[in-house]
Amino acid sequence: MESHHLIIEAGKSEHRYWRDVLRYRELFFFLAWRDILVRYKQTIIGIAWSVIRPLLSMVILVVVFARFAGLTVEGVPNAVLVFAAVLPWQFFAGAIGESSNSLIVNANMVSKVYFPKIIIPASSVVVACVDFIISFGILCFIMLFNSYMPSPNMIALPLFALLAFVTALGPGLLLSSLNVKYRDFRYIVPFIIQFGFLLSPVGFDTAVAREKLGEYAAVYYLNPMAGVIDGFRWSICGGDAFPLYLPGLAISCTVTILFLAFGIWNFRRTERTFADLI
Repeated sequence: MESHHLIIEAGKSEHRYWRDVLRYRELFFFLAWRDILVRYKQTIIGIAWSVIRPLLSMVILVVVFARFAGLTVEGVPNAVLVFAAVLPWQFFAGAIGESSNSLIVNANMVSKVYFPKIIIPASSVVVACVDFIISFGILCFIMLFNSYMPSPNMIALPLFALLAFVTALGPGLLLSSLNVKYRDFRYIVPFIIQFGFLLSPVGFDTAVAREKLGEYAAVYYLNPMAGVIDGFRWSICGGDAFPLYLPGLAISCTVTILFLAFGIWNFRRTERTFADLI
């Protein structure tokens, strides 16, 4: 009697793989919703922590950067000035932290059930989007409290929010796959986030960095968050206060796309080994 073997594995072609991602879209939303519920389950103050955490961060950064470091712009309240940069950075840091450890947290699903594993780190980034929306509400309250009328450039803010999402997704995919093989990365990720915070223009204007670097100013925008933060400040504070440096933004966008492509390539290349290593 002729025997048959059924082999279940990820799609052999990119076309089939991405079709599988679309087929499992409900799982994507389920995992994102589950992670949101788990984050605030059995907490003392519940979802209020999503308000308190960025608010406290903003207060500290306003005191440190706007008062001591002299980060001020005429016509823009210090709180709005700082929070315009804190908003995308906290999203990026939260997304990287969630996605980098997502495969380990979902080890049982990874090793026992077939589905495109890229769904797991991608859904983790969505969790950070919830905090972003809450933090944006805080920013709106701060602008209202300071009687500050946002720039008409605010219409472009969703585009820069999308850019922040893509900027976080690439490194998130790369770190999540590396964390499966090398568990040391769970200790390295917080250091990467802290180091990135110091390099990113959260507490200073990128114009200062361009002035210091001179003809090598473009090198600074190899940090993709520099372009993202510039875009947020340009959208919220206006072009007069923060002119958008288009060459730097173009470099940051290029680095973001390359990082995303490399993250997807590396994730797909190592995905078949996840079940054995995890």
